[in-house]
Amino acid sequence: MNKPISGKNIVLCVSGGIAAYKAVEIVRLLQKAGAVVRVAMTVNAARFVGPITFEAISGHPVFVDMFGPSADPMRHISWAQDADALVVAPATANIIAKLACGIADDAVTTLVLAVTAPKIIGPAMNVHMYENRAVQRNIDILEQDGFLIVEPGAGELACGDVGPGRLAEP
Repeated sequence: MNKPISGKNIVLCVSGGIAAYKAVEIVRLLQKAGAVVRVAMTVNAARFVGPITFEAISGHPVFVDMFGPSADPMRHISWAQDADALVVAPATANIIAKLACGIADDAVTTLVLAVTAPKIIGPAMNVHMYENRAVQRNIDILEQDGFLIVEPGAGELACGDVGPGRLAEP
């Protein structure tokens, strides 16, 4: 069931996997539904899709660096307080592990830990990584902590393997 999101503030956190390109479509779809979307990215995500792409599409600055020359040292708090929901997509094994352990060492993880609104995680990684017991344990921890997990799709992955691990269709 689709719920209306018109006028909602959504924070999209993009982590560094090949599926980062799908996050551009997620921004567009959320905007089409009437949401205001802000994007935070890991440094590795910016290697797949540049922040300027998200700035152009979202109409807002992108949060990548906690301590850059023009960085607002409290952006992680202000964005967290304004968020009606937070989406992490794609969520790599690395970002899932950091969040499961409460690690806040970059813009994305610090922001996610500060958000009290609903948090949605869209795992995306190689099938063997996704099925690894450590990753599954971390996903279980996030679920227990109240995160909503959107199960990945199955099929041919960018690496050529076949199985679950594809970012769910936006």
